[in-house]
Amino acid sequence: MTGYLLQAFIYLIAAVIAVPVARRLGLGSVLGYLIAGVIIGPVIGLVGDETIAIQHFAEFGVVMMLFLVGLELEPKMLWGMRHKLIGLGGLQVGLTTAAVTFIAMKLGQRWEVALTIGLLFSLSSTAIVLQTFSEKGLARTDGGKSAFSVLLLQDIAVIPMLAFIPLLAIPELVAAGEALAQSAEHHDELSLVAGLAPWAYVAIIASSIVAVIAAGHYLTRPLMRFVAAAGVRELFTATALMLVIGVAALMSLVGLSPALGTFLAGVVLANSEFRHELESNIGPFKGLLLGLFFITVGAGINFSVLADQFITIVSLTAGLMLLKGGVLFLLAQIFRIKKANGWLFTLSLAQAGEFGFVLLSFGSQNHVLAAPLVETLSLVVALSMFLTPTLFILYDKVILPRYQQTSNDQEADVIDDHGAVIIAGIGRFGQIVNRLLVNNNIPTVVVDHQAEQVELMRQINTKAYFGDATQPELLHTAGIEHAKAFVIAIDNRDEAVELTAYLRHTYPKLTILARAFDRGHSYLLRQAGANVIESETFHSALELGAATMREVGEHPFYVEQQKATYMDVERRSSDMMYQGWSEVDGDRRYDNNYRKLFMELEDNIRKAMQADRQHHLSKSDRAWTPPPKDYADKLDN
Repeated sequence: MTGYLLQAFIYLIAAVIAVPVARRLGLGSVLGYLIAGVIIGPVIGLVGDETIAIQHFAEFGVVMMLFLVGLELEPKMLWGMRHKLIGLGGLQVGLTTAAVTFIAMKLGQRWEVALTIGLLFSLSSTAIVLQTFSEKGLARTDGGKSAFSVLLLQDIAVIPMLAFIPLLAIPELVAAGEALAQSAEHHDELSLVAGLAPWAYVAIIASSIVAVIAAGHYLTRPLMRFVAAAGVRELFTATALMLVIGVAALMSLVGLSPALGTFLAGVVLANSEFRHELESNIGPFKGLLLGLFFITVGAGINFSVLADQFITIVSLTAGLMLLKGGVLFLLAQIFRIKKANGWLFTLSLAQAGEFGFVLLSFGSQNHVLAAPLVETLSLVVALSMFLTPTLFILYDKVILPRYQQTSNDQEADVIDDHGAVIIAGIGRFGQIVNRLLVNNNIPTVVVDHQAEQVELMRQINTKAYFGDATQPELLHTAGIEHAKAFVIAIDNRDEAVELTAYLRHTYPKLTILARAFDRGHSYLLRQAGANVIESETFHSALELGAATMREVGEHPFYVEQQKATYMDVERRSSDMMYQGWSEVDGDRRYDNNYRKLFMELEDNIRKAMQADRQHHLSKSDRAWTPPPKDYADKLDN
């Protein structure tokens, strides 16, 4: 017992120290875990032979991760990915396998061995890539979505690979394996398909997949409701783990990938009302086990073998990553994954993956790969995974800034029309403003400094021009001398204030309307000379609060009355708050006096809300009622 506790403490303290340091240095948590594994394994020697056993346990983190990924994908969304899933993912696996097989045969390997190496090297690391995408917010980019499609196809492809590799068994290795089995006690893993005829094997696999889908659709929801009714939170956690472990065990018993099975279960449960509860319960286990998996990869690097075959292993690793990168870059061009997204797609998938270890072990057990070759290839897989975080750093520090700079250096468009209103910024805020004006026949000129955003607007038939609205020359060509109003909806706070000040000084008669990020930003814009300032969150938050009041039973008239009261108090207090803010400079603007004014505002709002109303409405009456019959006549008088 003491030994297990000490090992757990070593792994945890290595992660606790290495990961925060790596994050602060901008290296990412994955590289931190890998470095921690190298330090406690090959460097210091605090962990040893148990690393392989722990790695098999830690691989369950990958299983949990794919279950959570499945929860985010509705079946309709998965069907929408079919072209990239089959085309992009299928071509990547096929082309990489063919290229690696050809090179391995040229290096003297038998075709069976070469093909097995090609299959396992065609796979990439789902764990590292998705974890890094999540940390860096890259999952929703075009490059991230394309990479995910390939990773998903790779995980699916593991199934036919596991079925196909035993057919490549080499007679010499089979004979040696049988001799070894006769001289040693041999324990087989539990299996439901061992020794079955091919038709029976296919039938059991199909039945297992149908069982997972049917149980997820028809049995899981009643089970979750039953457990939730007990009101014991830890029981729900146990149920979530039971589902994941049960599906993974079933898939293993029939010889399929546990990760693929749990992904399928996640997709089935994507529309469940318990989805978010499942995510919150599984998430911590997934993160901990994935971290442990990365540590074991680092700790499993055999430095003695690496030292003996240093040139060979490094050359194979570099060659593999260059070859996969070349295939991926070619596919990026074919499927029009452009610019920085193409590089993200290429660099993120250029490594071998954790399923490579599985196929290496499986190939050895089925007499396809000899033990010395497995040891060498395991180091190639581990080293390529170890180098992957550095490729993400290369993307962040070198490639992405280069494309951003190229976008900034692009020449501004020639603006060939004028409008009554000029809008700077066509993001989520500026789009709504522009749409409202254009649909009411008010001509606009829209300018944005992000070329990709301008191109996106043009694709949906929204006229926009690329350029920097803070440049006087561009404003002149946009016809600012004849414009009635200028809307500032750019995302940069400081530039919005500077632009407001410039416009007010240069065009004093121009009406300036600006989007504010918060109260402090609105004060800066007001000080700079904006005529109308709207907070991007004020009205939406007020409407959501009003909707909440209606949903909990408040009468709609009463809700509208309270909403109007809130806006009235806020408007009357605005000048006083601004005056208090503007009387002092710099950091002292939010001193005790301002805080006192803010507290007075809160008190005024509370008093106004709680004041007696002229009309007391029944909270049980949820419907709008018409005005009295003589209401219009009284207005005329």
